[in-house]
Amino acid sequence: MKVQELKHSGLKKWVEDAAALMAPDAVEVCDGTKAEYDRMIQITVDAGLATKLNEKLLPNCYLFRSDPTDVARVENRTFIASKSKDDAGPTNNWEDPAVLKKNMTELYKGSMKGRTMYVIPFSMGPVGSDIAKVGVEITDSPYVVANMHIMARVGGKVLEVLGSDGFFVPCYHSVGKPLAAGQKDNGKWPCAPLDKKYISHFPETREIWSYGSGYGGNALLGKKCLALRIASVLARDEGWLAEHMLILKLTNPAGEVKYITGAFPSACGKTNLAMLIPTLPGWKVETVGDDIAWMKPGKDGRLYAINPEAGFFGVAPGTNNESNKNAMETIKSNTIYTNVALTEDKNVWWEGIGYDAPGKLIDWNGNPWTQDKANKDQPPSAHPNSRFTGPAKQCPAIAGEWEDPKGVPISAFLFGGRRPKTIPLVNQAKSWVHGVFMGSIVGSEVTAAALDVTAGTIRRDPFAMLPFAVKILLFSSLFFLCVYPGSPENIKAAGNPCGLLKYVFSDPSLALTHPAVFR
Repeated sequence: MKVQELKHSGLKKWVEDAAALMAPDAVEVCDGTKAEYDRMIQITVDAGLATKLNEKLLPNCYLFRSDPTDVARVENRTFIASKSKDDAGPTNNWEDPAVLKKNMTELYKGSMKGRTMYVIPFSMGPVGSDIAKVGVEITDSPYVVANMHIMARVGGKVLEVLGSDGFFVPCYHSVGKPLAAGQKDNGKWPCAPLDKKYISHFPETREIWSYGSGYGGNALLGKKCLALRIASVLARDEGWLAEHMLILKLTNPAGEVKYITGAFPSACGKTNLAMLIPTLPGWKVETVGDDIAWMKPGKDGRLYAINPEAGFFGVAPGTNNESNKNAMETIKSNTIYTNVALTEDKNVWWEGIGYDAPGKLIDWNGNPWTQDKANKDQPPSAHPNSRFTGPAKQCPAIAGEWEDPKGVPISAFLFGGRRPKTIPLVNQAKSWVHGVFMGSIVGSEVTAAALDVTAGTIRRDPFAMLPFAVKILLFSSLFFLCVYPGSPENIKAAGNPCGLLKYVFSDPSLALTHPAVFR
């Protein structure tokens, strides 16, 4: 589709203005088809950025290696540009929106020269769901387009839902590496220097501006940027929740079904838990989502959750047939691998995959690597935050209702993290209010999911939302208290701080028979 064919006048003007600013050689509106995905992949292969893997072992799978400065979230380059500094909260980096936009506009000028601008209409959540939200990402990275094909619903159906005047979250993205006439990437991952990377959010205007990074949540703007940061503001204003939570379906031997969410910081086991294979006879676990939950009060007063994503962007190291067999089965085909090691027969390998490295490898930096088990200081072959991007529909444990536009009714919340000592492995809240308190003080080891924070140190991560909440985190506590499954009088006595008195769980037994549990 051409820009001129867009029926949404606001979207059309926004794209035209972006093209005038960024000066790409061409502009394409993405249609979300397999042919488009295959073409994006072929562009990256031809550019020397992607390696096709062994078709017999990993059909339609590809390996990418990013720049060493572009391997994870960069928290000190992530900004919340609310009009008031107070609205950004004490846990975020605030910048004045006018100043930040002025500075970034200068960076965006001509940033796509020598490249194609891709316009990606995407839906976070099942297309047409009343919980889903539409975003449109502008990018100059075919890697981003291919990953967004997997992680979101992309293309014409999204534009149909958007109509001629529907709401969308506008998302700017550029790798920040314009090309001169005749210049090519020559196999080098395009990105800007670390001090020129910006991942910026403008809560009042619901905008996302990302510059200089081509990796993960910095560039796949439907994920953390929209689905958590901007969504947390939309949720606050509209009366729902956007949380860093898995969603699983649990069936007991009697056939009784419950849906449970679990909040854990990045790289702390959400995917493994969401795809758990029970060892208890008669029990069954199915996956609804592994990372993000959007929850909205239903007419019956219960919270209904959807997984806004369409794929899994999982941490590779430590994933194996023992820790997560369902994930290993999911990523056997149609998967993008980033920053893992390459074997001689063009298979993938990473630390913790469950078997020794098979001979000579090429590590995530593109260098020869041979495993030396006697050398405890040997650098890893795969980056600790190396990832796989795989379609959720391929997961053997995916629940039949994972794309139900109504969502699934939530019966319990889990909160936890990575803690090797000090606290009990599992402990149970005594009441709903106690559970909210415990969720608000959760601490966890920092992982390699953030580039600029020391891995292994313990920090407080309330509701696992510390890096992702564009709001004062106290709001999460207040919201959970507002949906306390008790009488309206209990909430009224607390001052009804969220203005959601009408949204009270209709089944008080949820607090007694399915209390919040913490790992």
